Amino acid sequence: MPRLLYLPVGRVAFDLAAARTLVAATRALLQELGITPIAPDELLTTTEALADFVQRPAAAGADLVLFQNTTFVGGDFIATVAAHHTGPVVVWALREPGLGGRLRLNSLTGANSACHTLRTLGRRGDFWLGNPGEPRIRRRLAAIWRALGVARRLATGLKIGVVGEPPPGFAFCGADPVALRAATGVELCRLDLRTLFRTAPDVPEAAWRTTLTQAAAQVKDLALEAPTTVKFAQAATRLLQFCREENLGALAIRCWPEWVQEFGAAACSSLSFLTEIGLPAACESDVHGALSMFIARELADGAPPYLGDLVHVDEAANSVVFWHCGAGAFSLAHPATGARAGVHPNNRTGLTLEFGLKPGPVTLCRLSCVAGRYRLLILAGEAMDSPQRFQGTTVEVRLPAPAAALVEDLFQEGFEPHYALVHGDRVEELAALARLLALDHMVYAAASSGVGGSKRRYPSD
Repeated sequence: MPRLLYLPVGRVAFDLAAARTLVAATRALLQELGITPIAPDELLTTTEALADFVQRPAAAGADLVLFQNTTFVGGDFIATVAAHHTGPVVVWALREPGLGGRLRLNSLTGANSACHTLRTLGRRGDFWLGNPGEPRIRRRLAAIWRALGVARRLATGLKIGVVGEPPPGFAFCGADPVALRAATGVELCRLDLRTLFRTAPDVPEAAWRTTLTQAAAQVKDLALEAPTTVKFAQAATRLLQFCREENLGALAIRCWPEWVQEFGAAACSSLSFLTEIGLPAACESDVHGALSMFIARELADGAPPYLGDLVHVDEAANSVVFWHCGAGAFSLAHPATGARAGVHPNNRTGLTLEFGLKPGPVTLCRLSCVAGRYRLLILAGEAMDSPQRFQGTTVEVRLPAPAAALVEDLFQEGFEPHYALVHGDRVEELAALARLLALDHMVYAAASSGVGGSKRRYPSD
């Protein structure tokens, strides 16, 4: 469970009665969201009281500092916090109780001073403006709490299984394990691809038939005794065993050419099954793609993610199509068609999936690494109620900005050609996670998203 350090600060020269009312409302909101903060019993009105509290053992190692300017205080307050906590900080300004007469709180100037002081100390703080009763503040607090949970999971034990190296020409799918761990805390665990092929047929029949039964309940036209179907069940079950043996949270799997040439079946269905049961699996051994899928799933309450290539632009519909050759969690299929068993569009080998994704709001993301520097792409959209656009699995997404210009921007920025997608609006959570991990991030979203309209770039330093 993440640990949040809530520090309400104020000065006795201002209206502390109004400030205390807002602190009480903040505590109520935290409780309503299921957050039990580390917090003082009273407003902290001196740097001495603040220093005493933040140095207590209970405050040590907090994952986030919520620094609430209930009134104006000088930069010495946030400097005191920064001297004892090196983690992320949110500077929160409250609204004036009303216009006219005395300036009762002057919270905004205090927050301005705090943000400036952090920058002079080489730190960057997030900034919020609003009262605890505002929906926008509630949304931001809920989002950052969820993002904190994901950041903590990444840093304290997430392992991604890597099965085989990226195919030729797919260098973007690889990852430097040292740089990855430094940026996110994630570790890699490797399994030789041919070891998988050799050991998959040895999986007990009862185990792989359980996998087959699960798939048959969700996939139409599945030939249960076909050799490629049996191989799917054996490989998927062996990969599941690998995940359990090594305590893995996601997989990056080399899917061609060896699967068809040496194992005799397409990898797509195994990846689809694993993603469906909560173990995001990326094809072409895409480590950052697997991690992007994991992040999307965790921030979306376990909803299955999708990974696709951006393959088509329709300027008239202001949409793009994402595709892959036959991988996709079964439950992502449009309910009118469901997921159907198929064969790979290029080599005509099974087992693959055939469907168009279900419609609704979606969020795309990509943890990207270019020239050794990590960043996060965040893109809001709407999965359209469109027919399956190509063989394999597809989704047509309406974009928040002109499609051709947005695609041109993505390509000129050098983002990798695999994009993770999850249903629902998770822009706020992804942006919060990027800030917690000190990542550059680019957001393409409608103005109603709360992080700005169209495109916004947020540097980490």
